[in-house]
Amino acid sequence: MGLFRKTDKAASSAAVSAGSVTDAVSVQTRAQEKFMLPAYSGERELYKALRETVPIIDASIYKLRRLLGGFTVACEDEKAGQRLRDFLENVKVNSSSNGIDAFIGVYFEELLTYGNAVGEIVLSEDEIIGLYNASLDDVEIENGKAFETKISLIENGAKTAIKYPELLLVSALNPAAGEAKGISILRGLPFVSGILMKIYQTIGTNWERLGNVRFAVSCKADDSVYAADRAKQMAAEWQKAMRSHEINDFVAVGDVKIQTIGADNQILESEIPVRQMLEQIVAKMGIPPFLLGLSWSSTERMSSQQADVLTTELDAYRAILVPVISKICRIWLVLNGYEPEYSIEWNEITMQDEVEHANARYLTARSEALEREMRKETE
Repeated sequence: MGLFRKTDKAASSAAVSAGSVTDAVSVQTRAQEKFMLPAYSGERELYKALRETVPIIDASIYKLRRLLGGFTVACEDEKAGQRLRDFLENVKVNSSSNGIDAFIGVYFEELLTYGNAVGEIVLSEDEIIGLYNASLDDVEIENGKAFETKISLIENGAKTAIKYPELLLVSALNPAAGEAKGISILRGLPFVSGILMKIYQTIGTNWERLGNVRFAVSCKADDSVYAADRAKQMAAEWQKAMRSHEINDFVAVGDVKIQTIGADNQILESEIPVRQMLEQIVAKMGIPPFLLGLSWSSTERMSSQQADVLTTELDAYRAILVPVISKICRIWLVLNGYEPEYSIEWNEITMQDEVEHANARYLTARSEALEREMRKETE
């Protein structure tokens, strides 16, 4: 049986666009041995450290991934559409996942965190056997010919050309003019996050100093020959009283003064500077504060407006991912002998209360009924 079961002109042209890649069995974008670092690897390590260090940044990216939502595909040929949906739902992804949602989720996270994302369609003979999210540390993204992005594998101390570049999926987030490299959503946050971490570290240090109470015990010296012995005895009794898990009395003879170390100092107010830094992070991530558990909005109306803005942001992210999904669908349809005609329908983005939606639908239906009754009366 041939690779393409249909031999009409449309299928043949689609086959050419997919390329002769049916002998590609192994993953092309996974380096076995690597002795050099790709460009911008230090920048990516910085963004990775930001996600590990600042919880609100990590939570924002996960929130965006969840809010992105799912999608369905449809074809004019119902049988082709059903088979395509089954494939997208069950396709093997990386080493431990299934379904295109898992692939798109990791792909989207990489895109937001590092500004670029690279994936691969893995073939065996004439079938797609899986989708692979390539590590950006294993590949180099460069400008190729006009309107092309060149992907090279970093292996054995050199850059190796990818044998089947038509199987690669590449996206860039807000690239600069003439650049193949995208811009991470975290750009600009290292400085702000550094200040935030200094405040948190200082708070921890101050509480360790002032929260764990320490005492200064002083005794007025006298001219007695037993002064040193009494001081040692008093020190031993004080240590015994402080280390005991039960309440103990401390008895001393003479002019003894006990003071709390640091009792006169006050911990600096941190709420305002911390909020200022968090506001910068939230503004950069585009997540409404109430979705992250930050109660900054004084009115519910403000939250609704923020939700509308986030919906616009998610629509823009979806537009970046559509070409990736389209390429996967197109290659699968061609390899299975179907016309490469399909449509992608994203699920509706909604962050409003379902009760409010139900009330809105009820009021709409009621107003339409009243209008019909008024028209009947006038007639």
